[in-house]
Amino acid sequence: MEHTVYLSLGSNLGDRAANLRQAVALLPPQMTVRAKSNIYETPPWGYTEQEAFLNQAVRAETYLEPEPLLKHIKRLEAALGRTETFRYGPRLIDIDILFYDNLILNTPLLTIPHPHLHERGFVLVPLMDIAPDHVHPLSGKSVREMLAACDATGIRLYAKPPREQRV
Repeated sequence: MEHTVYLSLGSNLGDRAANLRQAVALLPPQMTVRAKSNIYETPPWGYTEQEAFLNQAVRAETYLEPEPLLKHIKRLEAALGRTETFRYGPRLIDIDILFYDNLILNTPLLTIPHPHLHERGFVLVPLMDIAPDHVHPLSGKSVREMLAACDATGIRLYAKPPREQRV
């Protein structure tokens, strides 16, 4: 069975745009990318004494169940060179599962929907490009409504994916 997932991708080390492109390119075959947002440059969140991030959102289809999907994403991050630092610290690549169908899941390994997405402009601005009317299954609010209530100060358009990559 195919499941629709929304992912948030971020990078603030090295060639940030190339890191995002590589991450998206490595999603298949476990995931089929259906839509990609523009790329946005965003101020760091949580720990502010670091370089700005580039962030992007992706809508994909997958046959993987949630926890195997998380394991796949963690392997992909490691393959791209991510090493563990401190909470909210700099990272070569970060991939988070935002939504998985309309699933509500809370396990020791994984919480879906992502528990902080409603308060993070760097997640909501890119998500707005590909899913403005997607409704959060817990709050009942659309991405558009969550963004209207969120601080998106300092977020700016960095790049649009080439037309052939906008799936």
